[in-house]
Amino acid sequence: MDVQLKRGLLDVSVLAAIKDEDTYGYQIIKNMRPFLELSESTLYTILKRLETAGMLTVRSAEHEGRLRKYYHITEQGKARIEEFKADWQEILSIYRFITKEDCYE
Repeated sequence: MDVQLKRGLLDVSVLAAIKDEDTYGYQIIKNMRPFLELSESTLYTILKRLETAGMLTVRSAEHEGRLRKYYHITEQGKARIEEFKADWQEILSIYRFITKEDCYE
């Protein structure tokens, strides 16, 4: 898969994993596991990129004596999900064009 395409898909997937409630890294990985495998190092790189882009914010809170980072999606992050959903229709159309010959085999 094209690296840029995969990067974009993973970014939106992480945003979708936190859109309903603030959460932390391990829980994000756990929530995504039924759909895709994501290493901790990959996740934290994505989270940092999304924070820098203003699509999420981070706060630290104590949990069982340790500091845990919680991630919160911003309005910009929510807008990115909506933009992706709109773009997806175009992607599906392109996919159908590319695979149309497969339907006749």
